Amino acid sequence: MAQAMIRLLACVVLVLVVVVAEAQPNGPKNKMVQCQDRASPCYHDHMYCPDVCPRDCHVDCASCQPVCDVPSLLPPPPPEIIHPPPPPDVLSPPPPPTPTSAPPPPPTSTPPPPPTPTPSSSAPPPPPTSIPPPPPTPTPSSSPPPTPTGSPPPSTPTPPPEVSGKRVYCKNRNYTRCYRMEQRCPSSCPDQCEVDCVTCSPVCNCNRPGAVCQDPRFIGADGLTFYFHGKKDHDFCIVTDSNLHINAHFIGRRNQNMKRDFTWVQSLGILFDNHQIYVGAKKTATWDNAVDHLGLAFDGQPIYLTDGEGAKWQPITTPGVSITRSHDTNSVIIEVEGSFQIRATVVPITKKDSWIHKYGITDEDCFAHLDLGFKFYSLSGAVTGVLGQTYASNYVSRVKMGVDMPVLGGEKEFASSNLFSTDCAGARFHGSPSITSSKSVDQYSDLKCASGLDGRGVVCKK
Repeated sequence: MAQAMIRLLACVVLVLVVVVAEAQPNGPKNKMVQCQDRASPCYHDHMYCPDVCPRDCHVDCASCQPVCDVPSLLPPPPPEIIHPPPPPDVLSPPPPPTPTSAPPPPPTSTPPPPPTPTPSSSAPPPPPTSIPPPPPTPTPSSSPPPTPTGSPPPSTPTPPPEVSGKRVYCKNRNYTRCYRMEQRCPSSCPDQCEVDCVTCSPVCNCNRPGAVCQDPRFIGADGLTFYFHGKKDHDFCIVTDSNLHINAHFIGRRNQNMKRDFTWVQSLGILFDNHQIYVGAKKTATWDNAVDHLGLAFDGQPIYLTDGEGAKWQPITTPGVSITRSHDTNSVIIEVEGSFQIRATVVPITKKDSWIHKYGITDEDCFAHLDLGFKFYSLSGAVTGVLGQTYASNYVSRVKMGVDMPVLGGEKEFASSNLFSTDCAGARFHGSPSITSSKSVDQYSDLKCASGLDGRGVVCKK
């Protein structure tokens, strides 16, 4: 009896094993799907996905067969393909060798970026529907390698910024933080600047106190800018003190639409102690910076100053006086120890300046004139003159703040009869005459200067 029961149980177990084994293929391993087309003969018939796509299929109602979904055959497109601007298919020269490879690559092939041409075989192209519209192709198509697309295309044509300004230094030892520190002149004045040791920054000479530049623009000792137009072909006292007197000769053109002349400082007549210095710009039609246009004289005698930066002249009888070239041509520093220093540079009116300001300059004359910078070491509180008045102890500025071009008058007060006269209304000079007769003082009124010795000096004559 017991053996019969054991045999019965063994049969039941065997039957259960067979049932389970047969039901396993249609279990949760393969997804069950149905046809959803009511017109199909297999509508709502239960079917199972094939083994090649056990969980991704649908029923083709026309053939009544389960069919694998197309997207499952290929891996999802890598997310990196969307970010780079030029997709791989934009580059026509290197076509992908295996665009229709059926077996999907392993997921490890997605890290290399698609723009690189070498791993194209390992990275299959994404489905056409997922590719965004290609970006503009003119620049990538001209260059075969796609690597430049990662960086700005015009990177090679842009040159590095050039620093062409003159090297300048702070020369005051009291400013230890800035002393001898190299600076570069700004682009607005690449060759004419000095270092302000207080701010430790370069400043254009025409923007410093004591400057007289352009259509004469003055910067007073208080740092305020004003204009004094004077009158063309006339002389005006710009500084007068007990032992220093400086007149300026103005040249210019008449402006038909205005009630004044366009004027510039053409020359200076400097009187100190019993000496005189003349510095002026020679008239020239066309400008050539390689040619010296400076006229210089000391006590009525022309000065022969060789070309070249650093060339220096000193009179034997007056060693405290020096004239030094600050550039190869057209720029000098005139200094009298303990009294003053003047930077004088000859500059022309360019066609651009004439067009902007409507000067009406012609090819007959470029109106070469002086840009000037003054430093004074021993002025008294009673000093006056167009510029000198700003150094007086009781000076109160008459400049109207907020005005674009504040103009100060004084043509009658500061007018002089000639370049070396001290007869302006506010004259303070008491120095001794430097020349033996008054006739010699008038000799500079029509002084003509020309370059001699192949440009290695200046000769002045009547």
